[in-house]
Amino acid sequence: MSYADILQADVRLVILRTLSELPANRGNSSVLCSILDAKYGHAVTRDKVKTEFRWLEEQGLVAVEEAGSVLVATLRERGAEVAAGRARVDGVKRPGA
Repeated sequence: MSYADILQADVRLVILRTLSELPANRGNSSVLCSILDAKYGHAVTRDKVKTEFRWLEEQGLVAVEEAGSVLVATLRERGAEVAAGRARVDGVKRPGA
C-alpha cells in the first residue's frame, strides 16, 4: 500500500467519523473540507472531498445529494458501523489501526 493510499483511506475514515458526530449524521463538502484540515491536518480540496463522498456513496456508506455547489452526505447504517470499527471496507482505514 502506498503513502497516497494510506492517506486516502484515513481521509475516508475521518469523513465517516465526522459525519457520525454531526447533527442528523450529515454534512456538506465545504464544512467537511474545513474540518478535515482544522481538526485532522488533512489539507484536501473541496473537489477531493466531493470525490470521496461519491466513492463512499458507491460503497453504500453514505447517501449523497446535491445542494447548489456543494454535496451533502448523510451517514448510512453501514457507514456508521465502519466508522465505529464494527465493519470493514477495503479502502477505508480501520479505527485505531
